Amino acid sequence: MAFKTLFLAHAPDADKDRHRCFIDTGKYQLDVVIVKNQAEALEVSRRLYREKGIESILLCPGFTHRDIAELVEATENKVAVCVSRGDGPSSRISQEALKRAGFF
Repeated sequence: MAFKTLFLAHAPDADKDRHRCFIDTGKYQLDVVIVKNQAEALEVSRRLYREKGIESILLCPGFTHRDIAELVEATENKVAVCVSRGDGPSSRISQEALKRAGFF
């Protein structure tokens, strides 16, 4: 039986049905989906929880505390939700790179 994880990230030009991939090592299954917004993140999380039984969701730093709480609720408080956060200098570097890429 594999450990099943979903990685979610935001991008303003994302198409959740196209910008995705799946990796299966046998013991670890990883779905990666890039979403436009929180509504899509909730939709994808609910669906993969119901259909695949995901056990963990990994989030990019763009998710807020409120977003995280909504994801926990959407998965019936039965999925671990983990957030990637960097230190101050790393966050500033990422912010500048995201600005150059046109995220905001």
